[in-house]
Amino acid sequence: MTKRKIGYDYEISDEFWNKIKPLLSLPKPKKKAGRPRKDDRKIMSGIFYVLRTGCQWKLLPRFYGAPS
Repeated sequence: MTKRKIGYDYEISDEFWNKIKPLLSLPKPKKKAGRPRKDDRKIMSGIFYVLRTGCQWKLLPRFYGAPS
């Protein structure tokens, strides 16, 4: 039986990330209010996961961060 990594099938490759990273503009931090900032690459992987699988945002695996 083959072991399969759950949650990692939709990771963004280094090559693709290097192409899209400059396109993401980082907002200037204001006050330290609200939730702490998450990793942009992990968030993009979560978005691609939802788009590829068609799952609901609230069913997004915890690996990609909180669904809200």
